[in-house]
Amino acid sequence: MSVSIRAFVAVGLALALAGCTPAANPSVESELVTTTATELHPTLLIDPGVTVIPDVQYGTADGTPLLLDVCLPPDAATDAPEASPRAAIVAIHGGSWRRGDKADLDFGPACRWLASAGFVVISVNYRLAPEWSFPAPLDDVRAAVRWLRAPEQVSRLSIDPARIGAFGASAGGNLAALLALDGSGDWGTGTRVAAVVNMSGLSDLREPIEASSLYRGDFVRAQLDYLGCAALTECATAAEASPVTHVDATDPPFLVTHSLDEFLPVAQSDALVTALRGAGIATTYLTVEGDLHGVSILDDAMAARVVEFFRATLALVE
Repeated sequence: MSVSIRAFVAVGLALALAGCTPAANPSVESELVTTTATELHPTLLIDPGVTVIPDVQYGTADGTPLLLDVCLPPDAATDAPEASPRAAIVAIHGGSWRRGDKADLDFGPACRWLASAGFVVISVNYRLAPEWSFPAPLDDVRAAVRWLRAPEQVSRLSIDPARIGAFGASAGGNLAALLALDGSGDWGTGTRVAAVVNMSGLSDLREPIEASSLYRGDFVRAQLDYLGCAALTECATAAEASPVTHVDATDPPFLVTHSLDEFLPVAQSDALVTALRGAGIATTYLTVEGDLHGVSILDDAMAARVVEFFRATLALVE
């Protein structure tokens, strides 16, 4: 990302944070927004012209094919050869690291919605706990970025390898954040991404995460399965899998969202936002009243905020 784009993003996000209201932790400022969403799964505006290429293999791990879906904007097939390359987004589903799918009722529509907004989107499956623990899921997401950034895909999908963002919710938000915070160098190299939307993501796994009664199950068990540990008292991977331990001044802009009364503590997003802002990273923090989790908060207005963020940070010109 160029210096001029970074300056534009920093100014724009700073203006967006003007007049903020406190989150659950009064010391962490957020913009408190309302949502008209009421359903478990989002209802998103999707252009019928979006093309979905399902079950593309992006790699193999332990003999298991790694698959993703590609969602192409409505006019991608008619782009002239000289057309400007598009920005791309890596979408990472949630599911407590133990379930979920790239084409489920959350991320199937999310892939098509972001493609409707003009982005090339890949919705990624990754290895799940308890069969595979950290860092296997993160390794898979990194492999998907390398696949997307390979010259063959850059040419075939007509994308700009320096303008790739990440979009994740819940467990996928944790992975999106780790993807963004790991690495350095130019935005078009390795597994770097240039912008992140993290919805209800987990940021600090070094202590037990006590989910509310809205969560149907034992979230600490899911946490330990992901980390590959019997207990957190002797779990070296807990810090490695915690985005708050990886933040530094080279990280990309973030948009973080969290519902105030959902089953995962809003303190998880408070901690990430505090670390990002402490490192000087342009960070927009939106908190939502109610208990909807992850992408469930995406009504038309919130969906528009996500698209606006990606257009600004990835410099997408319509």
